[in-house]
Amino acid sequence: MSKTTDAVEILNSLISNDAEMQQMVFEASLNAEVGQLVFETRHQAGLTQEQLAGLARVEVSVIADIEEADYEGNALLVLHKVATALNQKVKFDLIPMKI
Repeated sequence: MSKTTDAVEILNSLISNDAEMQQMVFEASLNAEVGQLVFETRHQAGLTQEQLAGLARVEVSVIADIEEADYEGNALLVLHKVATALNQKVKFDLIPMKI
């Protein structure tokens, strides 16, 4: 078996038999995607975290935590509030998984 330096392959091999760890990695990945989306959208709008929080009617700490993928609440609800505050909407798609 050849060695790899691909971090994703290494991580996958370490957690392949651990369903709980796989779920934790999935949730962390999802939170990171939501955080990146909020961060990029806020920057495109030229807003500070404080300004976006005011528009979305959430605490500044919520925006900061979402952007850092460290929010313990319903990130999708906050994403909806952010989108609404910026006159946008959230769109979901289901796409085939890579095999």
